[in-house]
Parts: sequence; C-alpha cells; structure tokens
Amino acid sequence: MSTAADSGAGWRRLHPRTVLVTALVTAGVAAGAAVPVTVALAGRFGYAAAVGWALAGAVLLIGGAAAGDHVRWRRTRYRVGAERVDLHTGLLLVKRRSLARERIRSVDLTAHPLLRMLGLVSVRIGTGEHTGGDSTLELDPVSRAEGERLRRDLLDRAVAEVSGTHGEGVLATLDTRWIRYAPVSFATPVLAGAAAGGVMQVSDWVGAQAEVIHWIAGRFRDTPLVWTIAVLAVAALAAGVAGALGLWIEMWWNYRLEREPGGTLRVRRGLFTSRSLSVEERRLRGVDLVEPLGVRLAGAARVDAIATGLAKGEERAADHNTLLPAVPRALAGTIAAVVLRETAAPTGALLTAHPRAARGRRLRRALAVTLVPVLVQVLLGVLLTPVLLWTALGCAVVSVPVGVLLALDAYRSLGHTLSGGYLVTRSGTVRRSTAALRRAGVIGWTVKQSFFQRRAGLLSVTATTAAGGGAYTAHDADASEGLAFASEAVPGLLEPFLERG
Repeated sequence: MSTAADSGAGWRRLHPRTVLVTALVTAGVAAGAAVPVTVALAGRFGYAAAVGWALAGAVLLIGGAAAGDHVRWRRTRYRVGAERVDLHTGLLLVKRRSLARERIRSVDLTAHPLLRMLGLVSVRIGTGEHTGGDSTLELDPVSRAEGERLRRDLLDRAVAEVSGTHGEGVLATLDTRWIRYAPVSFATPVLAGAAAGGVMQVSDWVGAQAEVIHWIAGRFRDTPLVWTIAVLAVAALAAGVAGALGLWIEMWWNYRLEREPGGTLRVRRGLFTSRSLSVEERRLRGVDLVEPLGVRLAGAARVDAIATGLAKGEERAADHNTLLPAVPRALAGTIAAVVLRETAAPTGALLTAHPRAARGRRLRRALAVTLVPVLVQVLLGVLLTPVLLWTALGCAVVSVPVGVLLALDAYRSLGHTLSGGYLVTRSGTVRRSTAALRRAGVIGWTVKQSFFQRRAGLLSVTATTAAGGGAYTAHDADASEGLAFASEAVPGLLEPFLERG
C-alpha cells in the first residue's frame, strides 16, 4: 500500500501513455494470433462464430493487459533527490529501490518506433556493477524531455579541467560511405545461414517443406552438383548481404558522437529504435581498436570504449561500448585520439614484436585443429567406406592452408608497447584487438607460463582493470621483455614478485 513518503514532494509518475503503448503492443500480438486461431476454430464452429470468438479473445486480452499496466502506472513512483534516486513500484509485492547518485555511471535512453511516435523514451539508470538487477533502475516510459532532463541532471557533474586541445562539440557524424563495410562483417554469413534455415523452417510449419525441396531439385535437375551448391550458396549470401545492410542502417542511422559539457561522451544512433549512450570521461580508461577479419581486409576498424560502468553480459548491451562503427582505419585512429584528448592515438604506436617461438606455437595449434578431423575421417574411411577418404582429402586441401595462413597472421598481429600514459597490447586474427589502456587504470598483473611456454622462453602477461573486458593480455611475449613491460608500465606493482638476475 502507499506510504506518506510516496505522496511527498519530488515524487513523479511514469508517463500515462504507457497504458496506450501496452494496449497497442497487445493489439499487434492479438492480430497476429487471430488468423491461426480463427482457422483452427472455423472447422468446429464455422467462420462466423470463429471470428466472434477471436474478437472476444482479443478484446479480453487487450483490456486485461491495459488494466494491468494501468495498475503498474498507478503504483510506480520515482524521485531524484540530492543524494539518491528512488523507485517504488508493485501492488502485492512492493519493491523499493534506491541508487546513490555518486555511484551512477550511465543514463541511457532507448525508444522503439511506437515510443518515438508518442514522444516517449525508456530510461535505464545504471551503476556499472554486475550484481543483477539491483544495479540498475528502469523508467519505462517517460516523456523525451523528462528523459533528457534526467540524463543531464544525473551525469552533469563538476569535473576538473582536462588537458588536451580537443574541446566540446561534435566529434563524428554519420558518413553513408561507411555502409560498404557492412557486407564484410560477421553478420553476413550468420544472416545468410539464418535466411536459408528460415525458408526451410517456415515451409515445414506450413507442411510444404517437401514441395520446396522438390521445386529446388527440379530447377537444378540438369546442373552439376558443384554448380548447384555454388548457386544456392551465392543466393544465401546475397540474402545475408541484404540483411547486413538493413541491420547496419537500423543500428547506425542518425549516428552522432559528441562531447558534452561536464565531460561526457554521448553516442546517438538508430533508425527505428533510437539509442543514446553516455560515457563519463572520468570513467574512460582507454580505447580498443577492433578489426574483425573481413573489416580488416577492407582497411577498416571500429572504436570501442574501455570504461568502467558500462553494461556487460546483457543481451541488449551487445554493442553498448562502441563509440564508432567500422570506418577507414586512419579515421578510426583519429577519432580514438580525439576521444582520449591526445594528439596521436596510442593504438598507432610501433609495437614490440614477439619471438619466433610464438609463431611456432600458433602453427602447431593450427595444424592440430585442422588435421585431427582429417585423421578421423581417414580412420573411418578405412573402416567403413572409401568415400570418407575423399572427403578427408578435400578437408586437408582446404583447411590446412587456411589454418596455416591464419596462424601466421595471428603471429604478425601479436605486439605490445608503452605509449605515453598508455600500455598497448594487440592480438587476434579473426578478431584483432588493439587495446590502449591507461596505466593508471591497471589494478594488477597476472603472469602465466605453461610448461611449453617455459621451454620456449615465453610467457603471457595480463593487465587487470575494472574497465572494459577486465583483462588485456600480451600473449606469448619474450619472458624477460614481458616482465620488463609490466614492471615499467606500472612501477612498483610487480617489483615485489620479481627476482633480479
């Protein structure tokens, strides 16, 4: 039940249009379910009665959802005080949540098309801690003006003057030429497979999967098998390219990166669903220049923030730390420097190469991964059927050279260095990452050396931090160079554990 505090000054309600939003969303769900329900009932009651039952069910469903959301609206209050943000909600189970304002790290605004039409946004207030739902408050929905007011009030803190020549204002805006990098992303093959699987799944739902297979077989009756597979693969790939382009447009349209007064970086983007991400510069610990294989071959990279307080491990936050989509690599370096208020991006510093023993380790791993399936097929071919011997030969011809090339590329990608106030590490081939982490953000070191690494004179040294991925590693570095790198990066942190020769 309501308390006196809930009715005091400063308490606000969510926007009353939340009931309309719920009713419209439920109406869409009811409309989608009405057709199969009507068809199912028509066989027993006739079409007229079936339509009547479907309409009655839809009205009942919409009315119940709207009534429930009206109760939620009446029972939800929030208040932004001088020291805390409070949220009270619930009817039978009353929840009272409170966040200290000094712990708030992010205030993100999201609005799907229906909310945008009604001038509403969903506000997510987070502390950046990963302790379940207790670290966030969600106000869904409030007016857009109220959402902007909350974001400004909760993030506009007094900050000390920062050095650098880069002031406030717009740092980057959308360039439609960047869309050319969408087809070379990992989304293309994933969406291609999803398109092919979707066709077969939908045809199975309607009981026409056999007809679809027979139709495809009829079209390629006189075509060699290899060409048939190639044509179908190209068709699926074309669908994947179209899907990747559409996904990129939806995610990055209206993109804008700006630095606001008070020391906050803000990213706004989205065509149908608008998104707003805010990162306090005092929580920024560096940047990560990410180059997936296809994007890297096209000469591009994206920029991710290494910052404390960003959401991780959440489905809705898969790209929550991305400051810049895939753009030409030179531009990515320029924006990284502007974000860090540096004259040159530390991610472009000359890196220390790793010993050749690191290359040997990668080649051995690649050969093991590619030859084990080949040997299994050879064994089964000897025991069962000679056909598997031919498939083993095909796998060996294709996978072994690819594995060797990727292993060599992974070795060339290895590197580490110190650049001004940053330590820089690079690794990866399918997803190459060049991370520039502020030395002040390092809270510890982890040194790992396996039996085989010890024999090769290598070790892996990892800088641990509360920001970004939490750990940034120089893999398979020379043992003495790796320890010297860690010791020089943060003087005094590793020395108690070192033995000087």
